[in-house]
Amino acid sequence: MTKIALVTGVTSGIGQAVAERLAKEGFSLIVTGRRKECLMAFAKKLQDKGISVLPLCFDVRDSKEVEAHLEHLPQEWQNIDVLVNNAGLAVGLNPLQSGIIEDWERMIDTNVKGLLYVSRSVLPLMIKQQKGHVINLGSIAGKEVYPNGNVYCATKHAVDAISKGMRMDTLAHNIKVTQICPGAVETEFSMVRFKGDKQRAEQVYKGFHSLKAEDIADAIAYCVNLPEHVNINDMVIMPTAQANSALFSKK
Repeated sequence: MTKIALVTGVTSGIGQAVAERLAKEGFSLIVTGRRKECLMAFAKKLQDKGISVLPLCFDVRDSKEVEAHLEHLPQEWQNIDVLVNNAGLAVGLNPLQSGIIEDWERMIDTNVKGLLYVSRSVLPLMIKQQKGHVINLGSIAGKEVYPNGNVYCATKHAVDAISKGMRMDTLAHNIKVTQICPGAVETEFSMVRFKGDKQRAEQVYKGFHSLKAEDIADAIAYCVNLPEHVNINDMVIMPTAQANSALFSKK
């Protein structure tokens, strides 16, 4: 029987790469995103390759939308084997004392509350079948804190704590939980953080070989293909040229 994976935030970057990689692994896909045009175009691209896809357009920040879509799935899509909580973002890079509250709320609502809403809707389906695997996209920012990263780092520290708590809460139900914590990955991440400032965003990745979205997708594919008795709790993935959140070897 074909396995089903649900991936949030597939309209760009890591989410899109993960969905494509899991499709290659033989999964049918439930894909979600806020940007309807991008979502439907991506779903069609997969469907044209013969992949079974259910696209769902909603914002993970809205608990009612999450419930409406994920707690009323068609019967044939309810046996979710893998959930990839990928939707997330950084907005702004300000010291706390001059932080923009709207940016804080956007990050907290997406990175923390969005992950919780989606997980709360999907975990009962996994518990019902007594198996499943949740992949939470954390960050090196969830392991340490860097200047002006205050609230973004706090949200990713929350993902770290939630992942540990979820591992404990689902242990009796044969559900795996894995946190993937990337370092610098060249995606739309910095464009979003710097609110469309392309020049500033490009500077982040200059002078070293950053990770690609496909590198993270490969790591996730590795984790979901392990034997049933093996679970990777936590994985930190860095470019060779990056030692921690602030130290890079740039040429």
